Amino acid sequence: MARGRAEHVLAAVLALLMLAPVLRPGYVLAYDQVATPRVPFTAATLGWGDGLPRAVPQDAVVAALSLAVPGWVVQVVAVVAIVWLAVVGAARLVPSDRVLVRLVAGAAYGWNAYVAERLLIGHWGLLLGYAALPWIVRSALAARSGAHPAPVVAWSALAALTPTGGLLAAITATAVLCRPVAHSDVTRAPDEPRADEYRARPGWALAVVALNAPWVIAGAVAKVSAVSDPDGVPAFAARAENWSGTLGALLGLGGIWNAETVPASRTSAAAPLFTLIVLAVAVVGLRPLAARWGRASFLTVAAVAAGGFLIAAAGALPGGPSFLGAVVAHVPGSGLLRDGQKFLAPYALLLAICFALGTERLVPHRGRLPAAVLALALLYPVLVLPDLAWGGAGRLSSVHYPADWDRAARELRRDPHGSLVVLPFSSFRAFPWNGDRTVLDPAPRYFPVDVVVEDSLTVGPDTVSGESPRAREVGDALAAGRSLATARITWVLVERTTPGSVPPSALDGFHPVVNGPELTLYRADSAPRADQRPETVRKVSILTGYGIAVVVLLAALASWALARRSLVSPRPD
Repeated sequence: MARGRAEHVLAAVLALLMLAPVLRPGYVLAYDQVATPRVPFTAATLGWGDGLPRAVPQDAVVAALSLAVPGWVVQVVAVVAIVWLAVVGAARLVPSDRVLVRLVAGAAYGWNAYVAERLLIGHWGLLLGYAALPWIVRSALAARSGAHPAPVVAWSALAALTPTGGLLAAITATAVLCRPVAHSDVTRAPDEPRADEYRARPGWALAVVALNAPWVIAGAVAKVSAVSDPDGVPAFAARAENWSGTLGALLGLGGIWNAETVPASRTSAAAPLFTLIVLAVAVVGLRPLAARWGRASFLTVAAVAAGGFLIAAAGALPGGPSFLGAVVAHVPGSGLLRDGQKFLAPYALLLAICFALGTERLVPHRGRLPAAVLALALLYPVLVLPDLAWGGAGRLSSVHYPADWDRAARELRRDPHGSLVVLPFSSFRAFPWNGDRTVLDPAPRYFPVDVVVEDSLTVGPDTVSGESPRAREVGDALAAGRSLATARITWVLVERTTPGSVPPSALDGFHPVVNGPELTLYRADSAPRADQRPETVRKVSILTGYGIAVVVLLAALASWALARRSLVSPRPD
């Protein structure tokens, strides 16, 4: 089978095996994975809501896409792209001419504990950045050999859908593009320009950094402080999954803070042994990778991987939690480091490539037996993590919203003014029509008004404080037994089938406008006093951030197109 075709076949098989229950009309609702028919353009979506811009620019991009196609189509394309790009990208990054060796890397990178745990917790935007990482590295290494750097920017734009993905892309691309000049064994295409035609690589690295402008600027002009609650450090720290401890979990690409999203196979006594096998084979692949990439390129990527692993392990190292707590409490934006396990992505990529090359080195000769060993290595990720199949053993599947949700949305579209509070007042929901799965309240991504939700989070014994002043105002009113009208609320939505209670006094001064078995929507008897604080400068600043990212991406693509056009244009005699 041709090499390129084999990579795509493997990606298709793994995507179908992993995602079959979600590849149909309907919406996946699991933890942070909240798909809706259409994401409205609200203040929170665009980044000028009351909280920090954690979903910028992801939500705005989804809102734009859902203008053209239903939200479930966006969801399906996104999750399939995660597997497809991860498998094909890792396979093509392996410096080997043996198809099976390349496929081993693709399978190892596309099917592992990191993918499983982040998929089950609903971090699809982060996983798109994870899937883009091998393409970023490949494009950056090629740029070192004279290829046009624009693909680095294009792939980094996909990663920059989330702050963590954008940060990983910027660090990786900058490290590879801006390291001291050294010869690389990554060859350029025959029709690409010579190496001396693109010496301004730091400028291209700066372009990758600029792709993060939407969330950076939104965070800088946020209504709330950009520093984070240090109590979130122990709450979101990496955790042990079996007898190997936290470091053992991280070495095996697991260790997510939420134990409920850990596949059962990761908690078995055999899981650390499976990890040891991968590590042992990967160590054998270190030398071939360094020889084929070039020592400087190898050390650069390895340094990025080591740095990411150190961030992930900070909560388990002596003095790490206190140091990290001080950082997030005083350095704006450093709250991204609390969930450090996310930064394992570069390590996962290096591990997959070294595992593949280690397998090749241990089985150097062609023939039936070596091919069988390589085939076993190809299947190994699925064999040791079988409960990622079928949507994580049935944890992910598509459902449909009850009709009450659409009725409430139509009512709100008729008068999309004021703020809406959802009761019971808590962050997460468990609807019977969604199989009682834990999920973030879908209301902020469903209804075309600003939705006030509880933004504090309880993780075991730890409670991480939220930052929204509107949420605190609503919480205080509920705690004091006052009507939500005193908190300047126009709409109240009562979700009737999720656990939790609704204080009767909260609805004093409201009347129902939509009443169904799932939802009741109330409107204030009199319009509350509007917030008169000027927002123009803040909104213009945030929109400028979006503009910077779009202009940078379009300029990079235009530069690439012009360069390729000049290569095929006839030269005058």
